[in-house]
Amino acid sequence: MCGIVGFVDKNIADKRPVIKEMMDTIKHRGPNSSGQIIDDNFAIGFRRLSIIDVDKGMQPIYNEDRSKAVIFNGEIYNYQDLRKDLLAAGHIFKTETDTEVLLHGFEEWGIEKLLKQVRGMFAFVIYDFKTGDITGARDFFGIKPLYYYNENGTFIFGSEIKSFLKEPNFKKELNKAALKPYLTFQYSAMDETFFKNVFRLPEGHYFTYKNGKLDIKKYWDMEFKENNLSFEETVKKIDDAMHDSVEKHAISDVPVGSLLSSGVDSSYVTAIFKPQHTYSIDFDTSTYEEGTAAKQLADKLGLDNTRGIVSKEEAIKAIPLIQYYMDEPDANPSCVPLYFLTKLASRDVTVILSGEGADELFAGYANYGFHSHSKVIRVVAESLKKLPRGVKYNLARGLKKMPNFPGRLHLYESTAKAEEFFIGQAKIFSEQEATALVKPAFENSKSVNEIVMDSYNKVSECKDEVKKMQYLDFHQFMAKDILLKADRMSMANSMELRVPFLDKEMAEVAAGVPTKYLLNSKDSKYALRVAAERALPAEWAKREKLGFPVPIRDWIRTKEVYEDFRKLFSAEFVSEFFDQAAILKMLDDCFQGLNDDRRKVWTIYTFLIWYKVFFIDGGKKPEVDPQVLIAE
Repeated sequence: MCGIVGFVDKNIADKRPVIKEMMDTIKHRGPNSSGQIIDDNFAIGFRRLSIIDVDKGMQPIYNEDRSKAVIFNGEIYNYQDLRKDLLAAGHIFKTETDTEVLLHGFEEWGIEKLLKQVRGMFAFVIYDFKTGDITGARDFFGIKPLYYYNENGTFIFGSEIKSFLKEPNFKKELNKAALKPYLTFQYSAMDETFFKNVFRLPEGHYFTYKNGKLDIKKYWDMEFKENNLSFEETVKKIDDAMHDSVEKHAISDVPVGSLLSSGVDSSYVTAIFKPQHTYSIDFDTSTYEEGTAAKQLADKLGLDNTRGIVSKEEAIKAIPLIQYYMDEPDANPSCVPLYFLTKLASRDVTVILSGEGADELFAGYANYGFHSHSKVIRVVAESLKKLPRGVKYNLARGLKKMPNFPGRLHLYESTAKAEEFFIGQAKIFSEQEATALVKPAFENSKSVNEIVMDSYNKVSECKDEVKKMQYLDFHQFMAKDILLKADRMSMANSMELRVPFLDKEMAEVAAGVPTKYLLNSKDSKYALRVAAERALPAEWAKREKLGFPVPIRDWIRTKEVYEDFRKLFSAEFVSEFFDQAAILKMLDDCFQGLNDDRRKVWTIYTFLIWYKVFFIDGGKKPEVDPQVLIAE
């Protein structure tokens, strides 16, 4: 696991100090060593966190005649098989790394055929010394980040945007169009980031930069095609794929542990892997608590469990540091426990397995149409799903207009057209609320509908509303929020986080599972839960999803946190973005218990902290070191 940076810029004569500063900025991604290449117009840099072939795997790695070089962030889980094929084809290897497999595979097969064969998480760049061409790619799901900036003859790429700030010809400018959608989605929702003209390379895409021109192409996408297997056959296929994926993801030359919550996803991974070390986290409040259940499961499985406790003071202290590492504002509260959880685990291990991706692949979210605990409502909803589409959609419109009653939301979301109600897993401010809150300079942006329809248009022929919602979350919430924070919070603590659910082979299995096996009157994520019972006690396989519960309401309603928030909300610079009187009233009412707008307050607070770090304080790393206590 590593960090990569690079740039093409004819206007910088001495590139060495620039690339060094860029590498130093992301040292947390690779504290073990560094490497660089500087050509006439080009420089690339690399920071290494040693995982595979620790002694010899230093990058950049060159091909046999040193005409090409590669820098790579990630892991290729089938590299050993590909290496055998490349050796048979006559390629000469100098290391045992997966990195070198990418380079020789590119030589042998070209970029598209290489990408069809690899299995893993990755962001890599290959440089051709003879032509000056640059080729780069990002993995299928967007597990590993890759950003680029291409303006006025300056082309910059890298794992984290903060490194771009060190390139003299990079123009740091706030992307005003990003703020309003962020208030709704809680994350940076477009391919152009909060930094103007800085884009994320989309998941499943590769680029070529040739003669000053950038070309981006898609090489892979999620395609849902239901299989004709029985339920029992489907469950077996899921379980077999999970065992194979976990085995592949456990390959390492350094210690590997597992994150463990009370939910089925991380529990299933842990039960298959059975690592020596597992880790869980709790806050010093009784409002939410997961650590006890995680410890109980670890005991049942015969595994060590280290449980961390995070205080309110340490959590609030960490927010500027967390937003620094995130690069863009992210108001998902689970950034906080994930930061502390990986900090805790880094005391013992370098690699950690986690359960991200299961909800998107196996329909685990309540918003896919699983809001009711009533068995009667669930059974009725399953019957309504079988109605002709036109009848079903008309029924949904009627339900939407009716006064609320127990089960109405479950019935509505089980029958409605996805595009009419679903924008993803987070909806903090409505679009109208966001428009009313921001100043006029920030009103001109993509609408929420335009953002989500980018994905919905690609599955317009799909007749399954749940699959359409999964596809949207796959390209929005998972890629731009869930996986981003997983990468950033783990790498902030110089740790590699691996996600066995997000394996190409696993995704193929998930794409074939009929929706009736995933979401029905019995449960959400049903087939996965039944598969998990082969490795887990039934009570863990059936546990309701909690996510990473964070007591932000408790925090905001304490005097010291409220005063800290109010001081920030009252700052002079805030009036540039928001109706300052409105956000102060929202905060005051939240503190006094007159509203429950904690997520709205948190979303505004997160943006302001991020802006202060990058635009007022110049992008400097906050000088704090938040601590996590170990429970007895």
